[in-house]
Amino acid sequence: MTAETNSPAVRPLPLSGVRVLDVTQVMAGPYACMLMADLGADVVKIEPPEGGDQTRGAMGFKLKGSDSMGFLNMNRNKRSVTLDLKSERGREVLQRMAKDADILVENYRPGVMKRLGVDYETLEAINPALVYVSISGFGQSGPWADRPGFDLMAQAMSGVMSVTGYPGGAPVKAGVPVADIGCALFATYAALAAYIGAQKSGLGQYIDASLFDSALAFSIWDISEYWGTGRHPEPLGTANRMSAPYQAMRAADGHFVMGATNQKLWQKLCTVIERPDLLADERFATVSLRLANRPVLIEALERSFAADTAEHWIERLLTAGIPAGPILSYPEAFDSEHGRHRRMRIEIDHPVEGKVPNIGFAVKLQGTPQQVRRAPPLLGQHTDEVLAEFGFSLDERRALSAAGAFGR
Repeated sequence: MTAETNSPAVRPLPLSGVRVLDVTQVMAGPYACMLMADLGADVVKIEPPEGGDQTRGAMGFKLKGSDSMGFLNMNRNKRSVTLDLKSERGREVLQRMAKDADILVENYRPGVMKRLGVDYETLEAINPALVYVSISGFGQSGPWADRPGFDLMAQAMSGVMSVTGYPGGAPVKAGVPVADIGCALFATYAALAAYIGAQKSGLGQYIDASLFDSALAFSIWDISEYWGTGRHPEPLGTANRMSAPYQAMRAADGHFVMGATNQKLWQKLCTVIERPDLLADERFATVSLRLANRPVLIEALERSFAADTAEHWIERLLTAGIPAGPILSYPEAFDSEHGRHRRMRIEIDHPVEGKVPNIGFAVKLQGTPQQVRRAPPLLGQHTDEVLAEFGFSLDERRALSAAGAFGR
C-alpha cells in the first residue's frame, strides 16, 4: 500500500484477531464486511468460483479490465476464497471454517443457506459463539420475505421515494443507495454488539437485517409528521418539513443552500439581507408560521438573493453565523480543499490496475488509525493461504480441489 494509506497504527486495530466470513455479494453485505476489515478484522470473502461477486464484472465501471471500480470500493482489506457451496465438499469447507470464525455475514435469498446446509442452526451447533448475520431485502420473515430485494425496491416500498423529489413530480429515488448503505451500517453495529456479547457469555446469536427495515429507520422526521398530524408526508425538494427557511436558494448565478432554523438565526438572516420587513411580517413570526407560509417566504428571500452571486451570499451568511454552503458535484467535493484535508480520496496499490482511487475512511480513529492493509482481492487469490490457516493440510487442499470444492 502507499505511504498515504499505510501509516503504522499506534496499537493494534480494534478488531485485530476477529475472524469474519463474508459470504455476500453486491453492496450491503460487502460494505458491512469492509467496515469491519478497515477496523482490523481478518475478513475472508467467500465467492462462487464462476465470476465471483457480481460486482466484479457485471456492475460498475472498469479501468484496465480486471474488477469494477464499485468492487474495488467495497472490498479492500479482505482475502478471497472461492468455494462452490452447491457442492458437498464446498459446504464442508465452509462448515469447518465457521468453527473458527467469530462472525459470518451472508446475503443470499431467505432459505438458501438452510437448503445448502450452512444456515445459523447448523453452524451454531458447530460454533455456539458464532455471530451470524443475514442481510436481505425484506427480512427473513413476513409476507414480502421471499421477494428479491434491491435498494430501489426498498426505497419505493419503505416510503423513502414518497418524500423524495419535488411536489407533483414523478417518483424519484434518493441519489445514493440509502437502503443498501443504511443496512450495511445497521448490520455492522449489530454484529459488533453481538460479538461483544459473545465475549461475555460465550454465546453468539442470529441477526436479521434488511434493506426495508433500514430504510424505514431513516424516516424520523417524515413519520413523525404523519403520527403527529395525520397528514401524509409529501416531497419537499430540498426543503425540510420541520423548519424554514432550510433549503436550496436561487442566487444571481445559481443555487446554494442555507438554513435559518431557529428564531435567532432568522433574525440574523433578515439583518444580513437587509429585509426588516420580513422580520416584522406576522406570517413569518415563528417557525410554525414560516413553515405554513413557506412558498411566499422563499419567494421573498430569493428576490433578495437574486441581487448577488451564490458565493457572495455564502460568505455573508457564514460570517454572520448562519449555516450555508455551495452545491458541489462529487468531483468538486472530493477535490475540494476540505475533502483533501479529510483524505476522503485515497490511493491503493492494485496488482492489476496499479494505483487506483478509493473512498477514504468515513470516521477517523486517532488511537488506532485505519489502514489499507490489503488491496481488494483477485477472485480466489487467497484460497490456498486461508485454508492452510484454518487447518486444512496440503493433502486435504489438493483433494478438495480435485473434488471441485473450489470450482472446476
